[in-house]
Order: sequence, then C-alpha cells, then structure tokens
Amino acid sequence: MLKLENITKQTQRAKEYFEDKVAFTVGPVELKEIIEKSRNSVEIIDVRLREHYEKGHIPSAISIPGKEILSNINKLSKDKINIVYCYSQQCHLAAKTAVILAENNYPVIELEGGFNEWKNSDFDIVS
Repeated sequence: MLKLENITKQTQRAKEYFEDKVAFTVGPVELKEIIEKSRNSVEIIDVRLREHYEKGHIPSAISIPGKEILSNINKLSKDKINIVYCYSQQCHLAAKTAVILAENNYPVIELEGGFNEWKNSDFDIVS
C-alpha cells in the first residue's frame, strides 16, 4: 500500500528514478517528431514477434524480435540512438532488449507505452 511517509522519505531516490526515466524513454509524440525531423539519427526496433510486426508497425521500424537481438546486433549502429518498442506499457521485451543493447555499448532508449500507445495516439502504421 502506498504510504505518504514512505514517499516523503525517498525524494532523492524518486528524483534519480525520474531523471533516468526521462533520459532513457521517449513518448509517442516525441518519437513522431524524431521520425519527421531527424530520422537518420535513430534506428527504431520493433522487438515483437515478426508476424505482429508484419500486421502493423511504426513507420521506418525494423523487426528484430527480442529473442533474436544478439544474433542480429551487427545490423545496428553504435552511431545512432536505438529506440526499442514492444506491445504495451506492461510488456518487458523492449526493456530486456535495451539491457542487452546497453551491455554491448549500443545507445538505447525505450518507447514508453509500446506499439499500443503509438496506435492509441492515431499515428501512422505501416503493414
């Protein structure tokens, strides 16, 4: 249960958490702007199952299912920001993939809310 006294005693920890969250996530609106203005500076990686990617994905995203990231890591660039996404806010495939990329020195951030949030924002989908 959420207790106010626990939260008020941990403001420094909360500050660090939210600073990290801002540094390593991007929302759908921000991602749309990135695609429109500086597409060549990022690689958008859909880590969902390939059949779900084929049914619909974010424009210019490539499909590398999470379980295949290590065998396909050479397709990515350390000179671009790699933006990973999976199904939804509750899905951890993107976060797990981001850990692997970061461990291998690839710049990486996660699309907050995943593909579902992108769709809910009524942005373009490619199939």
